[in-house]
Amino acid sequence: MNTILHITPRQDWEKAQSTGIYRADSLETEGFIHCSTPAQVVKTANLWFKNQSDLLILLINSEKVESEIRYDIVRKNEAFPHIYGALNTDAVFKVIEFNRRENGLFELPAEIQLE
Repeated sequence: MNTILHITPRQDWEKAQSTGIYRADSLETEGFIHCSTPAQVVKTANLWFKNQSDLLILLINSEKVESEIRYDIVRKNEAFPHIYGALNTDAVFKVIEFNRRENGLFELPAEIQLE
């Protein structure tokens, strides 16, 4: 199984659970849902989610995603997974709370194993 990760506000995930479909804001504005590999998630969180709280990490089984997944080169020749279309919630096999530490930075939760 290939696991990809997505950081989302808790309220967005709770809304998705009632419909079975998750649609991030980026899907509407950029045409895809941003995701990360385990090795990328901390860098992504500290860059884009600095002042946010009540975040979750969705662990997604890429083999169960019904929409297209592309690994796009984003920065420094690093390929990030993007889901082109809505995410079916049954592809999410685990949800982990993602809170900043006392120093204000995010760290990889122990429940996530590096690739």
